[in-house]
Amino acid sequence: MRASASSATPASPDAILIRRTMTEIEPVADKVTSYFYALLFVQYPDLRALFPASMDTQRDRLFKALLTAAQHVDDADVLTAYLANLGRGHRKYGTLPDHYPAVGECLLAALGRYATSSWGPETEAAWVRAYTAISQIMIDAASADEAVAPAWWHAEVVSHELRTPDIAVVTVRPDQPYPFLAGQYTSVETPWWPRVWRHYSFASAPRSDGLLSFHVKAVPAGWVSNAMVHRARPGDVIRLGAPGGSMTVDHTTRSGLLCVGGGTGIAPLKALVEDVAEHGIHRPVEVFYGARSDHDLYDLDTMLQLEKAHPWLSVRPVVATGPAARGGTSSETGQLPDAVRQYGPFQEYDAYLSGPPGLIRSGVDALVGAGVPADRIRHDSVEELVAAGD
Repeated sequence: MRASASSATPASPDAILIRRTMTEIEPVADKVTSYFYALLFVQYPDLRALFPASMDTQRDRLFKALLTAAQHVDDADVLTAYLANLGRGHRKYGTLPDHYPAVGECLLAALGRYATSSWGPETEAAWVRAYTAISQIMIDAASADEAVAPAWWHAEVVSHELRTPDIAVVTVRPDQPYPFLAGQYTSVETPWWPRVWRHYSFASAPRSDGLLSFHVKAVPAGWVSNAMVHRARPGDVIRLGAPGGSMTVDHTTRSGLLCVGGGTGIAPLKALVEDVAEHGIHRPVEVFYGARSDHDLYDLDTMLQLEKAHPWLSVRPVVATGPAARGGTSSETGQLPDAVRQYGPFQEYDAYLSGPPGLIRSGVDALVGAGVPADRIRHDSVEELVAAGD
């Protein structure tokens, strides 16, 4: 999504009441979440089947998504785009229109129980209006999507390459055409952990053979990531949700691209480079590829091959500890945002950020500092990834 400045438009009465509730429950968010799900599963036990067997990692995702949506209640454009993506993403769980009233009822009950100071008839009415609008946008988006796309795709693993002890490049073949754009991501479910989904960016532009590749890093307690890295093998079948994300290239301009990626965040940036190459419009592309050490630059050789093939592409490795050299290219030493500032300014560039949440936050500041206008910075925000159901 594009980073944008906060609106100066005064908040509506409903938004003011909703944000007061959110401020009050923030210190006890865990209790509110626990009560919400306990109430939901007791009063509507059939809904329990929509969630993973263990709720440890996913227990609060739906709740956080609802609160994030409520926070944007005054911004119709942002709200609609956000919720439409959320509604489409929920199809893979088996979510139906009839489920939304049950969730809303339990949400309001949980808020009323813990927001004792701010809750009252006016506040409850504001939440009812907001939730009604939220759920209708999601229902409509899911209905429209159902007419043109399946709820999920099955995809067979055709290759599994371990690049480091904890990073694998996994390539799969979907069972039917899978339309997506370079820079987007999808959600992945493995057969070993039903109803547990995680997001991974496509590591290449759309290919003529229809194959899809992902760069997956196994993280501590990561059910899907560890299964994909250490368990998945050719012949295994995973499930894919619908594509999402707006970190895509505008091919109507000749602006340069400034791509900043850390760790496996290089995957969608590689896809963007391929996308630019395929469109044949030679525009400058600067890639800053960051990692903790030279050893962690697991895809550098591929990026350097792309740089060799395309004179408009520059690849700059940046390692936190070093210096080091690989493939004849010296790595910058230091933090990725600092390296970007060093090579700026980039006023005429569209910027793309991909990597851990901390990099996204610090990277936006660094890009603005390097001269990139805020409305030309693209990334898929932490809130979007959490809310989209991974």
